[in-house]
Amino acid sequence: MDSPAPPERTPDGRYIVVNGRRWRATDPRIPEDVAAVLRRHLMAARRAVAAARRNEDKAAEGLARSRVHTAKVALGERGTPWWDQSDAERRERWENGASELDAAEPEAD
Repeated sequence: MDSPAPPERTPDGRYIVVNGRRWRATDPRIPEDVAAVLRRHLMAARRAVAAARRNEDKAAEGLARSRVHTAKVALGERGTPWWDQSDAERRERWENGASELDAAEPEAD
């Protein structure tokens, strides 16, 4: 099975283009192993949002949405643009985000 083609990027590399809409790209300096962990957290949080909505659990939905936001900031897709941050600020952003997400990960039942 072939992997899907990567999304189109703007010439400056700061954004991806999906269906004609620009979205901030993930910080390219994040090491791939760290980015993979952050994406795993992001997808788990998105699934938690969907489950909370199905269960009409506003408190759980709020917590899950907070985790989505933390992952997106850590990836550089929200918050201060990664291209406006120093290398040290960028590393601090993704390391703090990963630590926060690891600590907030729900316990497995």
